[in-house]
Amino acid sequence: MTAKVPLKEIALNAERIARIGCEVHAVCPEFEADDFVASVMADLPRLELSARIARTSQGLHDHLPVTGPDALDILLRSLPPTPAAAGVSNDFGLHLYSPHSDYVSRYLRTAEHLERSLAALARMTGHFSSELPVRHFLAEFPDETMKAVDAWSRDEDFRVRRLASEATRPLLPWAPRVALPADAGLPFLETLYDDPHLYVRTSVANHLGDIAATRPDLVLATLQRWKTSGRVTGERFAFLARNALSNRLKEGWSPAYAFLGYAHDAPIALTPLVLERTELRDGDTLEFSAVLTATATAPVHVMIVIVTTGPSDRPREKVAFVRRATAEPGQELRLAKSYPLRSTARWKVAPGSYSLALQVNGRRFPAVAFTVLDT
Repeated sequence: MTAKVPLKEIALNAERIARIGCEVHAVCPEFEADDFVASVMADLPRLELSARIARTSQGLHDHLPVTGPDALDILLRSLPPTPAAAGVSNDFGLHLYSPHSDYVSRYLRTAEHLERSLAALARMTGHFSSELPVRHFLAEFPDETMKAVDAWSRDEDFRVRRLASEATRPLLPWAPRVALPADAGLPFLETLYDDPHLYVRTSVANHLGDIAATRPDLVLATLQRWKTSGRVTGERFAFLARNALSNRLKEGWSPAYAFLGYAHDAPIALTPLVLERTELRDGDTLEFSAVLTATATAPVHVMIVIVTTGPSDRPREKVAFVRRATAEPGQELRLAKSYPLRSTARWKVAPGSYSLALQVNGRRFPAVAFTVLDT
């Protein structure tokens, strides 16, 4: 098996630092690209990703012959004219350009340069998404930044529109929290929820999901209003609602299931869960099956729930989607899945006792036990 290359090594490495140096030198011959590369690379190998970004933007600051708006002008001119010209083949962008927006946040986050700095972040977001730097502006200049975000929500570039939603998310992953009300970004979502681009609508759904963590009733009311408006319908609306309510569905919150058309008390029954193996290791595949029957037609939404005890003896749960279907009376609905049991950044598969249960329309059925062995 080929070893997985850490993201930090792909995102910012010697080749990419050299490319930044070349692109900046091309528009500013006074910029000593070789010195920039040597100074950054002296530290880069021992650093994690966020520190690599900060060290690279520091290197730019140390070696650019000017500061303030003049430095910003150089960075903007050093960017390829479009994301496509830069080699960006996805919506999110290339980590290669993350130090540029980080530079704006670290060295141009001032009242004097505020308008130009925010405009620069909107310009840069197509090369690498700028929501994290924007968070620092929201914390320090909330009113002015929210005014800019409002304009971004109507921008012709879908990446900038997405930035309006993503930067103001209450629980943006891997980002500092901002002291704004949970629903502060809702006015922008009202503009964006029927956006033609999936990248934007996905951010809207995730943003609503963040709001649902503390104000689920507001999210349900918002979704109902959007549904009634008819601006987004069919599978587009279903995608938006399912993703906005995703965490509440995992928790078994019956109002979320009811809104999506899944009755908590649907007339269903499950056979006992069967596991192919009851002893596994991190990286193995957990295979299970059960049969669902119904006495009346019933839409069903099925999830698995893996439970174990953490280091503090508190239960830890991993909930994952299995399938959506319609159960018909007199017909068996087989529920089977091969689920990869492996550690992630948010879920450590440690040796010990585990249980697996099926959750249907928010109802959890009896669990079966299995064991994770030490590797």
